[in-house]
Amino acid sequence: MPVPVPQQRSVPAADTSHGGLTLLVIEDDPAGTTITVPELSAAAGTRVRVRTARNLTEAARLLTDDVDCILLDLALPVTGSGAEPVAERAEPASERADELAALTHVLRIAPLHAVLALTAQDDTELAAEAVRVGAQDYLFRGELDARVLSRAIRYAVERKRADIAQHQLTESRLRAQENARLERGLLPTPLLDGSGLSFAARYRPGRSRALLGGDFYDVVRTPDGTVHAMIGDVCGHGPDEAALGVELRIAWRALTLAGLCGDELLSTLQQVLEHERQSEEIFATLCTVDIASDGRRAGLCLAGHPAPLLARHGRPARLLPYEDGGPALGLLPRARWPRRQVELGGAWSLMMYTDGLIEGRVGTGGSERLGQDGMVAMVNSRLEQGLAGEELLEAAVAEVRELNGGELTDDVAVLLLGRDPERIRRWGGSAPRSHPASVDRPPSPPARAAGAQRPPL
Repeated sequence: MPVPVPQQRSVPAADTSHGGLTLLVIEDDPAGTTITVPELSAAAGTRVRVRTARNLTEAARLLTDDVDCILLDLALPVTGSGAEPVAERAEPASERADELAALTHVLRIAPLHAVLALTAQDDTELAAEAVRVGAQDYLFRGELDARVLSRAIRYAVERKRADIAQHQLTESRLRAQENARLERGLLPTPLLDGSGLSFAARYRPGRSRALLGGDFYDVVRTPDGTVHAMIGDVCGHGPDEAALGVELRIAWRALTLAGLCGDELLSTLQQVLEHERQSEEIFATLCTVDIASDGRRAGLCLAGHPAPLLARHGRPARLLPYEDGGPALGLLPRARWPRRQVELGGAWSLMMYTDGLIEGRVGTGGSERLGQDGMVAMVNSRLEQGLAGEELLEAAVAEVRELNGGELTDDVAVLLLGRDPERIRRWGGSAPRSHPASVDRPPSPPARAAGAQRPPL
């Protein structure tokens, strides 16, 4: 039976170069028409252009990006039309596979176009199956008129747009979830079992919607009982810098577990940076601390990085010496990094951080930066309030954001290591297992009365 839409020759040439809807009709006998273009355009409320194809090969040639909808006769023969043969299947659903072969082919070559299935009025089951396979709607020949067809075209086009948008949204969500899982997997898991040290960390990438930035850190304990901690910062804020930070962290852990430390480790790490960076202008700052097995002293190496903050029991927090530090990794080919011995004491907390924590704006108009002195004063103020561990880090990062007047543009990484002899005795010489950015936290001490001793970090 003929499809009740006009042939292409009845469309005025002037109308085909402007806006409106374009309908591609695929039917092997389009000669008999009952609906004219003016009727269809009037019912649709806009100009409707019609292209006709007698087979699937011709349809593929006429199928261009400006086609809005395809009207396909399900009775179209597929023999010799270029459609792929339908493989026989054992499932009951495949009983009508041959009857839907033309539709399957059209859906494959036109995945972004709306498709209307045209069938006989007494074949409701086939029409429903066509929609299940992928058509946006179906029409019966006997009920077709200009109003029904124009409404079906608009409905099919909008439904296809909605389907595509939903598909893209689902893909975007899955991709975001996969990226989140990947980035979380790249964050370190501290290896501190048996050390007796507490651990806390906070990490905030500067990139919007990212979980990983150019800042990196890690903590491991070697078989001799030494705890090695590191924090670093790759210059820049993009995904390339984040990837380089992960490479440097993994390289540091491998070199540390292999027995390297101090200048030898940093020299090797600089070679890794030089081979992996995208540009010779890329560099990375680094701070390493090697805490002896007794927990009372440590070796400190600085490669262009801010010095850690140390708080001993009952004393204000202060910066560790930084005069003997070396240059950032990647700046000088044969640089050296002296290793300084630092006395920690019996009960202490050590805060290591990246410059994102101290480069936030403060003051009226945001003309000044917080700086290391401002950070020390801020931390001591929080210590006066009795904060420690995770609570201290959370409060410090929140205050820096508040002083900045909003989110920080640079990556921020802060980690806190602590030693409490009383806590070690309670746990029988070892601390509970630590996790990334989450640590065992003793109950917060009550508010301190005036004149009472200051707690460690």
